[in-house]
Amino acid sequence: MVNVTIFKKESCGESYISGFHFSGHAGFAESGKDIVCAGISALVLTTINSIETFTDEHFTCEVEEASGDVQFSLIDIPGEKARLLLDSLVLGVTGIQETYKQYITLNFREV
Repeated sequence: MVNVTIFKKESCGESYISGFHFSGHAGFAESGKDIVCAGISALVLTTINSIETFTDEHFTCEVEEASGDVQFSLIDIPGEKARLLLDSLVLGVTGIQETYKQYITLNFREV
């Protein structure tokens, strides 16, 4: 199962995504044929690469491929582009989770 935690913070009365943690493998199908893992992985990696390429945000990111762990944290309050990219990630993961509930848990945590 893929466990997803989206970290949210509040500043000046405004809530924003400050990072995320993805762990595990879906187990939908064997490795290389698991469309749930592939979809989640594509969303996560595209989000990280897009934030790095298209914004000036500073962040930390740790990836452990074997276990499926990805830990991403923004250093500062995100700008408009990073917010949009992170909201898009949540939209995509939510869509996959609605279809494949037994393979993904999605939680939001205030930090």
